[in-house]
Amino acid sequence: MDSYDRQIEELITTAAEQGASDLLLAVGHPPTVRIDGQLIPFSDRPVLSPEETSSLVLSLLQEEQKQRLNRQKDIDFAFNFKDKVRLRANAYFQRGYLGLALRLIPLKIRTVEELNLPKTLYKFTRYNQGFLLVTGPTGHGKSTTLATLVDEINHRRAEHIVTIEDPIEYIFTPDKAVIDQREVGFDAVSFRRALRSAFRQDADVIMLGEMRDRETISTAVTAAETGHLIFATLHTNSAAQTIDRIIDSFPADQHDQIRMQLAGALLGVVSQRLVPRTGGGLIPAVEILIANYAVRNIIRENKIHQLDLVIETGVEEGMVSLNRSLADLVRQGFITLDTAELYSLNPSELSSLLSQ
Repeated sequence: MDSYDRQIEELITTAAEQGASDLLLAVGHPPTVRIDGQLIPFSDRPVLSPEETSSLVLSLLQEEQKQRLNRQKDIDFAFNFKDKVRLRANAYFQRGYLGLALRLIPLKIRTVEELNLPKTLYKFTRYNQGFLLVTGPTGHGKSTTLATLVDEINHRRAEHIVTIEDPIEYIFTPDKAVIDQREVGFDAVSFRRALRSAFRQDADVIMLGEMRDRETISTAVTAAETGHLIFATLHTNSAAQTIDRIIDSFPADQHDQIRMQLAGALLGVVSQRLVPRTGGGLIPAVEILIANYAVRNIIRENKIHQLDLVIETGVEEGMVSLNRSLADLVRQGFITLDTAELYSLNPSELSSLLSQ
C-alpha cells in the first residue's frame, strides 16, 4: 500500500468516525467533510496540491475507470470500505484539476422507524402494482428512503426485485425476495434500456434510481400500468411540482394522455428534506400525497394547484403537508422554529399551524 492509499483510507476512516455524510477533495482546499449539513475542513490537514489530489483520486480507480474519467471528464462509481461503510463517488475535472466528492452510505439499511419517517410509508410497500415517487433536493435522503421501502418488501414478500442505479448505493441482502441490482454504465447501457429489459426479466418490483428523460418516465408509467410496482426518484420540491414536472416533460399534444396514465398508475408522492436537528444530526421533514379518488380526478382535469388542499385535508388517510410535518417536529422539540421557517415553502401558513 503506497502513501496515497493510506491517506485516502485515513480520510475515509476519519470522515466515518465523525459521522460525516460527505468527504470532498479539491485543489487549493484541505480535505473537507459535511456534518449535519455544514462543511468543515480538516484543521490538521494541509491544503491539497494538484499532484496530491490527483494521486488520491486515481488511487481509488481501476484502469478502465481512469480511461472513462479522461474521456468523459467525470465518472460516478461506488465501493465498500472495510465492511464499515459504502461510498458513492464522483470524480471530476475542474479548471483542469481533478476533484472528488464521496457520499458515505451506511451498510445497514434502516427501517422506516429508524429513519424517523411516518409509518404511512409502509402502505406503499403493500401494493402489487403502481408508481411511487420519492422527491426532494440532492442529498436529502431520497435513495435511503427508497432502499428502506424496497428492503421492507424484501423481508415481507417473495418477489423479484430489480434495481436500476447509477451507481449502486445500498447493497441488499436477499431475504424472501430475489434481488438483482444493475448499475448503469457497468451492467446496463442506460436507465431506459435497463427498465425495458426488466419487463423480460419477470420483475415484480422495479426501483429506478433516477428518471432522467421523457422516455424513461413514459416507460416507468407504462410499467406501473401493466402490473409492476415502480419506485423512482425525481429532483422536485413538492407533490404538485412533481406532477407538473412529469407532465411538462412531454410535448403539449401528449399532455392529456400522460395525465390519464399518471392518474391511473400513481400511488403517491413522498417529498422530503433532511432538516438540522436540535443538538446535532438531521431528521426528515416530509410531504406525503396519497393518490385517492380526488387526487386522480385533479390530475385528469389538470387542476394540480388543488393538490395542496387535498393533502391538508387528507390527514386521516395518512397524507401530510410539509408545513404540518415541520410543525410537528417543532412541537416535539426535534427542530427549532427558526429551522422550520427556513425549510418551509410557506412560512406564514407554518406560523398559523403552530399557533393552533
